[in-house]
Amino acid sequence: MTRRKAILASLLSAIGAGGLYWHLTRAPSAASVRTRLTRSSVPKPAAPLAVFHLGHSLVNRDMPAMLAQMAPGGHRYDSQLGWGTTLQAHWGHAPINGFEAENAHPRFRPALEAVRSGDYDAIVLTEMVEIRASIRYYDSPVYLARWAGEALKARPDVRLYLYETWHQLDDPEGWLERLDRDHDRYWLSRVLGPALERLPAGSRIHLIPAGQVLAAFVRAVEARGGLGNVRDRTDLFSRAEDGTLDVIHLNDLGNYLVALVHYTALYQQSPLGLPHALLRADGSVAVAPDSDVARLMQETTDSVVRNLGLSGLSA
Repeated sequence: MTRRKAILASLLSAIGAGGLYWHLTRAPSAASVRTRLTRSSVPKPAAPLAVFHLGHSLVNRDMPAMLAQMAPGGHRYDSQLGWGTTLQAHWGHAPINGFEAENAHPRFRPALEAVRSGDYDAIVLTEMVEIRASIRYYDSPVYLARWAGEALKARPDVRLYLYETWHQLDDPEGWLERLDRDHDRYWLSRVLGPALERLPAGSRIHLIPAGQVLAAFVRAVEARGGLGNVRDRTDLFSRAEDGTLDVIHLNDLGNYLVALVHYTALYQQSPLGLPHALLRADGSVAVAPDSDVARLMQETTDSVVRNLGLSGLSA
């Protein structure tokens, strides 16, 4: 074996053939992805949607349940979740950690069966974070395109979305700083752009920009020194019984904000005026944002989703 072939074999083994392709070629620019998606709008749904959520604990059970309460009567949803699960693992190429625990509820449906069924108007696809690891080791754009391709084969009019999430609050680069940088450098240019290039011309995967809305809302709240029952970013995140902060998983307030982002993208309309006293998936009463907090969450969501122009919503 020549030295060149040996190096190539090592790279293939380390990061996978799909990952190698995107590491050794120039990824689409964020600007080109933005241009492609801002030129396409999605018609406002004429009826309540059936939605399938594929992902992990940053989807969780409560956020889709909150979305269903915001949506028109008749909205229905199912999901397949795991703990920190990649799109590759959901495809069946690796064990799904936490599968039994996360899917022990009536909304579970096996992912490939669901996506291939054509039963859903919209499919929301979620990649593992740390997003850099997902891109480098788990071929994010390859598997995003595979899931999208299966959905389009089953139902050409299906609405496809990539759920842009976030990373840990204690990230050494800075939480807000990474939300700002990762949007272009990873979510658009290294995940969404390459996936779109693997799909037939005219295919679209729109964005649910939860990370961008979180950043904008936190900046607005912290600039005011707090508002209502949200003093700063930590009030959007869960805590253990002993008060220890969970630096990645949201609490009821954070889930409410993320549900607003899903609503705005999926239903193509403003979230202003939506209810803010909701139930969790198990029927218990969720902690509600104070009315002024809910209003700011709704205004921020509306502004960010419209101005980004990546969710199919007309500006």
